[in-house]
Amino acid sequence: MIDFVKGKVHYQETGYLAVDVGGIGYQVYVTNPLAWEKESEIFLYTHLVVREDAQLLYGFPSKQERDLFRLLLEVSGIGPKAAMGMLAAIQPNQLVQAIQMEDLKSLTRLPGVGKKTAQRLVLDLKDKLKKISDFDFVAMQPSVAQICPDRKRDVIEALMTLGYNEEEAKWAVLEVAKIAEEEYDTETWIKQALKMIMNK
Repeated sequence: MIDFVKGKVHYQETGYLAVDVGGIGYQVYVTNPLAWEKESEIFLYTHLVVREDAQLLYGFPSKQERDLFRLLLEVSGIGPKAAMGMLAAIQPNQLVQAIQMEDLKSLTRLPGVGKKTAQRLVLDLKDKLKKISDFDFVAMQPSVAQICPDRKRDVIEALMTLGYNEEEAKWAVLEVAKIAEEEYDTETWIKQALKMIMNK
């Protein structure tokens, strides 16, 4: 079992980071890869999911957030992808509070969570969450619009205005970032991002 990884961010992709740990690259799925700069130092607590066709490593900035992720996996119908989507959409402490307060309205606003799933979250986790609710969660990584440099943020917003969804926009920005020159202006960034999407 891999309990944590400590290394440097080699590159970012949509949904995951490539983390260089002593010359070995680990693909670690996180809620927001753009929250870390390339070559920055990183420490993540991890959870390994073993499937017949893959071994997937999920990373979290705190043990408490990992504990919450593991509890979410205990709920019928919630897999790793759905659990990560929930943690990306709401602060961990807010998710805990919504479950403990039986706030179905807030829970059903989360991606992939309908009324029945929200009810299962409350039924299955309300008591279990008492064990971790008093911990201080590391704040969820900010949205792409908050952590990207101004130019990248403008590009993402422009692409979404043109009708592309946030995932496509983030992917395009990551791809352009691999080839972008510092002197790229916003218009050039947008043109390059559109090319990436059209050639995908």
